[in-house]
Amino acid sequence: MFEYDKHYRECQHLNKPFIKSRINPSHGNFFVQIDLMTCNYDFSSPELDEINKLILNEIKFVKSNSPNPFNDFHIDKEIAWFDGVSSEHVHTFCESLYDLTQKYHN
Repeated sequence: MFEYDKHYRECQHLNKPFIKSRINPSHGNFFVQIDLMTCNYDFSSPELDEINKLILNEIKFVKSNSPNPFNDFHIDKEIAWFDGVSSEHVHTFCESLYDLTQKYHN
């Protein structure tokens, strides 16, 4: 918990989004969350479109390459979460989310 708090505060200080991932024990894929409450911006419309494309590609990949399901996702202006990201893509997925926020809010 200490590392979580430390990283969250660091993101606030740097005005950067907070992104975390963890394995969902119920299915073995990753739960990924991005939180923009640590920074002074919200998701823009073009950004939301790109995030939707990113998640639809991941859902297709999981459906065709994983015995584990892609459970669900939710996106609003400050927080987005994705439950079912494959272990093969979780690192790239998180980096892509971060890169998108920097592309539109740098």
